[in-house]
Amino acid sequence: MGDFIIQFFICNIFISIIIGILLAIKQLLKKNLTNRMQYNLWFLLLGLLVVPFLPAHSASFFSYFDRFQNITTSYMHTNLEEISNFPQTGTINWLNDFGIEISRKTPSGIGVILYSLWLLGILGMILLISKSIFQFHILKKSALPLQNPSIHKLYQECLKEMNIRKTIPIYSIAFLKSPVIAGLFKPGIYLPIHLISDCNIKDIRYMLLHELCHYKYKDVLVNYLMNLFSVLYWFNPLVWYALKEMKSDREIACDTSVLKMLKEDAYEDYGNTLINFAEKVSHLSFPFATGIGGNMIQMRKRIWNIANYHPASFQKKIYSFFTYLLITIFFLGCIPMLSIQAIDKNHYSFKEQGKNITYIDLNASFGKNKGSFILYDATKDSWQIYNKKYATTRISPVSTYKIYSALFALESKIIFPEQSFLPWNGQHYKYNLWNTDQTLESAMQNSVTWYFQAIDQQTDLSTIRNYIQKIGYGNQIVDGDISSYWADSSLKISPIEQVEMLKKFYYNQFDFSPENIDTVKNSIRLFSTDTGTLYGKTGTEEVNGHNVSGWFIGYIERDNHIYFFATNIQNEEFATGPIATELTFSILSNLKLWN
Repeated sequence: MGDFIIQFFICNIFISIIIGILLAIKQLLKKNLTNRMQYNLWFLLLGLLVVPFLPAHSASFFSYFDRFQNITTSYMHTNLEEISNFPQTGTINWLNDFGIEISRKTPSGIGVILYSLWLLGILGMILLISKSIFQFHILKKSALPLQNPSIHKLYQECLKEMNIRKTIPIYSIAFLKSPVIAGLFKPGIYLPIHLISDCNIKDIRYMLLHELCHYKYKDVLVNYLMNLFSVLYWFNPLVWYALKEMKSDREIACDTSVLKMLKEDAYEDYGNTLINFAEKVSHLSFPFATGIGGNMIQMRKRIWNIANYHPASFQKKIYSFFTYLLITIFFLGCIPMLSIQAIDKNHYSFKEQGKNITYIDLNASFGKNKGSFILYDATKDSWQIYNKKYATTRISPVSTYKIYSALFALESKIIFPEQSFLPWNGQHYKYNLWNTDQTLESAMQNSVTWYFQAIDQQTDLSTIRNYIQKIGYGNQIVDGDISSYWADSSLKISPIEQVEMLKKFYYNQFDFSPENIDTVKNSIRLFSTDTGTLYGKTGTEEVNGHNVSGWFIGYIERDNHIYFFATNIQNEEFATGPIATELTFSILSNLKLWN
């Protein structure tokens, strides 16, 4: 929640900038856009205000087309044998995997405080709105069905004039200053008694037409949305200003819709209705009702619009439409900036378009464990993926990163293919296999963390950061302590990216020394048989004494095919590299790739 609110506030910076751009566009193009189209521009803003709360992490507008364009993607569900009752330690004795213990920090105190203040503000807004709703509900109880026969007849004529066939009840009410329409599911028009006695039939007709325009354009529903955003963005004054301007433009658009129905000689009469009763049809204090009223600034803008009104030409309507379309495209391009998931680099945007992908069902194999499995056949250029959500979620690589730590050290000439020996520093570790001198091969086999920390320290953080960015590893964030940036700290990678990185590594798309690439390949070779060779590296994330994440990544060379794979499992207690390895071998066996 702390991270969410900080990212949400960052979103609000972009939202404020976009509001400024929108206001500038409206000012620049106000003579070229119809009043209705100027009002419609605000709906683009309402759409953007939703984006930070969307659950989908792929927020780019254009990414939604990928699933339709990817005609080579196929879907297959395969039920594999269930692997039940995972042991706490792996049964595979040819590969040792030791996790480095992490003490995970609690969420940021500032984030928690901001989140709490945001929720308190929302609560306060809800209480204020609830109070207004309750007050209006009390007023509604005093309303009576309209009895005045001449006005009732006029109202029926207005319904016909507006081509509204649905029966919308109309009431007379004593304690309202302005006529309003209210009610989301059962809308009704409430006409103040004092206006019935003070206004002539012509004025009342204009007011009724105005309220029916609100009904026709679903302005009551829009009111609910606007109030929702005023609650969620209670702290952002620019959002409040934008919503106020939207209400003003809505009334102008509504006035314009009424003027379209009137003859030219009636425009002045309609304007006089607003002028003569400006004080009586005052600003509404009920947030979910819409009416003809408004504050004096809004009234002046509306009267100016009426005084200068001319029916929009066909050319202006076409120009307005295409201008609106271009502005819409611009706003859609802003969506990724406002998506909290887009800002959050803990998700990988996997491009499915043009790929041959098979989504397989491994629920029985994974059981209660969360996680994913990815297999890529480089020869056929085909993918098999289980659980795309977790396959694209970036997490700590833990010891699987040691493949690249070794490669960087070789490239930086900290160690050499023929000389990778490092003496034990004498510090006692809880794993006996660590308490001895190491070479790259032994350190990789026994996942000796101190060995890789030592070569990282000699490589230095700046050089490592450059290498990470060069090869495009995960989120490419290398911050903090050089001894732990890859162990539940800043550096994170998704299972799909693990496979993509292994492919680049295998074919040396990094443009590193071929000898260095071969040296690291040899250090992760696990099996060689008559049917093929298997390479791999495990990783275990241990947090506060619990093994919460287990990795097994690697590739298989067999039958002139190269298969790259990555498995990750997650649970609260027993998720280790060896368990992920056992699961991987079971899956590969069922897929007849490795026995």
